Amino acid sequence: MTTHVFIVDSTTFKIHLEYLFAGTGAKDNSIDFNNNVNTKLYATTENMLVNMIADASRIRKDDQIIFYLQQKFADKIFEGKFYGIFKAKKDLSFLDDNDGSQYLSQELGKSLTFRTLIKPYKIYPEGVTEWEALDEIKNIQSPNQMLWSLIYRKLKGHRGNTMITIYESERLCQLIRNKNNRKYLECENKLLTFDSASQVIKCVNKDTKEYQGNEDEVNILPRLITKLDQNKAFEAHLQAYIVRNIGRGINQKLDSPVLGESNIEWLGNEVSCGVGMQRIDIMLSVFQDSQRVLLPVELKAVEADEKNTIQIQRYIDWIEQYYIPNRQSDIQPILISKKVVSKKSERYQKTLSSFKQFNKNNIKRCNSLIYIEFEVNNNDLSFNKINY
Repeated sequence: MTTHVFIVDSTTFKIHLEYLFAGTGAKDNSIDFNNNVNTKLYATTENMLVNMIADASRIRKDDQIIFYLQQKFADKIFEGKFYGIFKAKKDLSFLDDNDGSQYLSQELGKSLTFRTLIKPYKIYPEGVTEWEALDEIKNIQSPNQMLWSLIYRKLKGHRGNTMITIYESERLCQLIRNKNNRKYLECENKLLTFDSASQVIKCVNKDTKEYQGNEDEVNILPRLITKLDQNKAFEAHLQAYIVRNIGRGINQKLDSPVLGESNIEWLGNEVSCGVGMQRIDIMLSVFQDSQRVLLPVELKAVEADEKNTIQIQRYIDWIEQYYIPNRQSDIQPILISKKVVSKKSERYQKTLSSFKQFNKNNIKRCNSLIYIEFEVNNNDLSFNKINY
């Protein structure tokens, strides 16, 4: 179960609570490439939107949702706060495009394009401040126990939907629980709302509000295949496709080489692993034969290269220092790249040799690197594990 943190302000938070949904925005852009091969958007704008789709696609039914209320002095919100705990009602987010009829856009004061229906789980009225969650270290025994996913988000850029690891979720939820003396609201058949004056969640004796917006399915596969055929960059699209479909039984040629018979415990994308710009494209925690295994996945929209192992090595180093001490797991690195045309080329042989050297260097640290190639078959992506 993954926990997702959605960023809100005092206006949007109230609407989210009353209509029970979470969302992220695409500003003034329309997602014209949804289920379409073409777009009028610039490549940078398209990729930004596809990154948001990837974030929205990692959500699975019953995942936990926590809201982060941003600091805003004009609204007398003098420090950011974390509120929860909700759960996702369904797999994935849906699309309510910015086409002039987007549901609640006027009330929200902004466009929220990718949306997720939620349900109350354990709703605590008071929020935990950002300082209490990220800066206070009185109960921290080691730096690796800090909430690095949220710290990295603060340092690197403001993603509207950020996942946190299982350990981080347990810590943040406990902080919220302790802040409220372990007492949550009893709000069955009552309307949830946010009182901006007291900055607490309340339930009031009013009829609950039914969400009535568009719930269009997101499909970027036609656009991905077109970009692949045209030799244009599509790594963001590949990430979004895999995050959306992995483990859902939709593409067995994806699930089989990546997951085998294992079950997903946690799913993340663009997992920050340092104060620089390093990010693990996709990371999963799974159970294989009762053993917890962490899968850092490096994606390449081009053919594999011997230099790919340098990046993967950084992932292993970070995981050992920051993740494993909090949640003991085996490590199974995976590289997914475009199918190599010339298997006998010198370049390809050097690439395979680099994989073998990587395995030799890390024999006591992680499992041997799994190498997977993808191609298009029957208007879908096919993934093939390569034995090297």
